[in-house]
Amino acid sequence: MQDTLSVALLLLGATVAVVAIFRRLSMPAILGYLLVGALIGPGVLGLVSATEDQRHLAEFGVVFLMFSIGLEFSLPQLMAMRRTVFGFGGAQVALTMAAGIGIAMAAGASWSTGFIIGGILAMSSTAIVSKTLSENGQLHSPAGRQIMGVLLFQDLAVIPLLVLIPALALPADELASALGVAVLKAAVVLMVVLLLGQRLMRPLFHVVAKQKSSELFVLLVLFVTLGLAWVTEMAGLSLALGAFLAGMLISETEYRYQVDDYIKPFRDVLLGLFFVTIGMLLDPRSVVSHWWQVGLVLALLLLVKGGLILGLARLAGNDKAVALRVALALAPAGEFGFVLLSLAGREGSLPSDTLQVVLAGALISMALTPVLLANAERIVLHFVASEWTQRAMALHQLAAKSMTTKGHVVVCGYGRSGQALAHFLEKEGISVIALDADPERVRQAAAAGDSVVFGDASRREVLAAAGLSRALAVVVSFADTHRALTILSHLRELRPGIPVIVRTLDDTDVGKLREGGAAEIVAEMVEGSLMLATQTMMLLGVPLNKVLRRLREERSERYHLMSGFFPGSSDTDDGADSMQPRLRSVMVGPTAACVGKTLESLNLGAMDVEVTAVRRQGVRETNPSPGMRLQENDILVLLGSQEALAAGEIRLLQG
Repeated sequence: MQDTLSVALLLLGATVAVVAIFRRLSMPAILGYLLVGALIGPGVLGLVSATEDQRHLAEFGVVFLMFSIGLEFSLPQLMAMRRTVFGFGGAQVALTMAAGIGIAMAAGASWSTGFIIGGILAMSSTAIVSKTLSENGQLHSPAGRQIMGVLLFQDLAVIPLLVLIPALALPADELASALGVAVLKAAVVLMVVLLLGQRLMRPLFHVVAKQKSSELFVLLVLFVTLGLAWVTEMAGLSLALGAFLAGMLISETEYRYQVDDYIKPFRDVLLGLFFVTIGMLLDPRSVVSHWWQVGLVLALLLLVKGGLILGLARLAGNDKAVALRVALALAPAGEFGFVLLSLAGREGSLPSDTLQVVLAGALISMALTPVLLANAERIVLHFVASEWTQRAMALHQLAAKSMTTKGHVVVCGYGRSGQALAHFLEKEGISVIALDADPERVRQAAAAGDSVVFGDASRREVLAAAGLSRALAVVVSFADTHRALTILSHLRELRPGIPVIVRTLDDTDVGKLREGGAAEIVAEMVEGSLMLATQTMMLLGVPLNKVLRRLREERSERYHLMSGFFPGSSDTDDGADSMQPRLRSVMVGPTAACVGKTLESLNLGAMDVEVTAVRRQGVRETNPSPGMRLQENDILVLLGSQEALAAGEIRLLQG
């Protein structure tokens, strides 16, 4: 008998190591959990066996997952997207299951086996797809809205499937009555819970919230979640149904976001354990012996399911490019398929060999999801010829708009920050060309007279068409480090000397962005904390001049361009200002000692002097490279204290 502590340590150690590697490779953690289970399970190393106790504990991961789905359930949102959710989503699940039944019966299996397999493979990965769309800023794109609508229906479809799959394991003569009883129980439980729950939930949370105890609040959340799960299980239904109802009831209160924060640690840990136990079900020997069936399941899943989704997306009025993007995202299997697969295995609804084949095929397809999403645009361009034409037209419109514009600022991203910046610059008489990949936002903003055009700023040709060669600066207004680095890479090729200002949420990636070529990085959290400290000091009676001095000192440490000023005749050398770094412009004359020398060879850094910019023939280059060789008529912008600047100027001019 295995020691419980040693098993727990083995699971934790293996999970930490594998999931850390998957995170490093930007792969979904779910795949790491599944791999851990497959490696240490009885099918490979045999270090851990999936005991009944472990399965029961892992089931709570599904409970909290369904609770989270219920918590995010929004009836107004559902009604607003009802055509996509119930029309497109409902048809996708129904046709995939019908295809599963047809293929299973053609292969000599029963219709119930095809029904279960179809339901399992009809699911797509909500976790992977929604995360990728969010990171790429595509949640509100035409394809993104279609994808999220279908995923929402798939999440809802899990509930009846959790009820139906156990009933299908019964003999044929008992099936109809069992399904009828299950549906009746579900209807009664649903009606009672919703009627009583809506009246009790809000007052109950009000009472507990007044106690201002986080422990009591967490206990109440656990009690409600597990309590309703127990009620539905006692009614002969699933634990997951009760958890979904609990989340749905709490979503109607003002405590939904606080509850989500509290429940997340339980959900993530237990859900990870659930996927480990799913991985333990995989028997590599069985998979190898049935390799061609696994390949067939994978091919049918991607081609048949993908083809059905492509056709439905076209029927929904989408063009070929959008329909193909939707199909590529939704064709692979998802995490809810494993939930249904685990239930089918536990209830004996699927033969062992069939379960292994479906599990392996679904697992491989899920591993391909990030690959398909990463290469979606290349695939679309390869198969949809009209996409080239549409992109060419968009680039032509962008180039035509920017052709007569010069001395402008290119704003990448036209969200709230981008719009505020554009309006601010336009009030100062500075022209702006804004790029945004959300067609609806572009349409509305352009109709209102804003200078914004459709285009993905992370694409090289879009930046060039925006008149980059004639622009004064580029601003990346969205807080996405990966896309910002891509834009910086293109700018280094197209226009190396142009100043680039990048927005980020905090100062975590400042080093990466600085190395990427950003002239300045504005961190929202830093600015927010500075403003908070400023207002606090003023309310505490600190003199305004002292507050401003402190604010300037803090910014000088964080922002390169703010770490100095050009002094004028009105500036005094008394007090703290005399200690502040100064900027000084030095003209390189024909007899200057530095002509023909590199910045590195001058070793100004040893004198605490920094060259922040070099202006040559009217072009200002910030962050000049150490190997830059100085020429006659160059203007150097130096940063340092008064004494250091004087010494630096002497070295430049006299040697």
